[in-house]
Amino acid sequence: MCDYSLAEMRSRLAADGDELLVHRFPSGSLGLRSARRCWREALFPSAVVAVCIPPGAQLWLQDIPAALQLCLGIGSCETVTFLQQSLEVYRHRDAVRFANGSEVLLQDLAPGQRATVLTLDPEAKHHSAERSGRVRTPAASL
Repeated sequence: MCDYSLAEMRSRLAADGDELLVHRFPSGSLGLRSARRCWREALFPSAVVAVCIPPGAQLWLQDIPAALQLCLGIGSCETVTFLQQSLEVYRHRDAVRFANGSEVLLQDLAPGQRATVLTLDPEAKHHSAERSGRVRTPAASL
């Protein structure tokens, strides 16, 4: 959800369609915040609200630095799955997994990188598509 390092920050749960930025919070840790800034945040950087993402959520990650692209064999924009790598205390755990299986901690992303929440619950999206007939299930193909 939100890394332990952001526990003291004001936070909210993400919503489908949220446009987010990777942000360096006063604690020094990187996390996600809304891309929309209000006047209070401009005047008081400590007023920035951390946006928490549940494990399994799908994000569209943009502006991936060239060095990270080269290292992981990915493009400048990728669909990623949000995950927690560990439950150990005092250890950064929020990460993203790319389609090729590579995982990167949020701490390794670049401040200012953009991300859009595609869905918080990928299973609900899949079941909705099945009901509408857009996804062929094994039973439908018989």
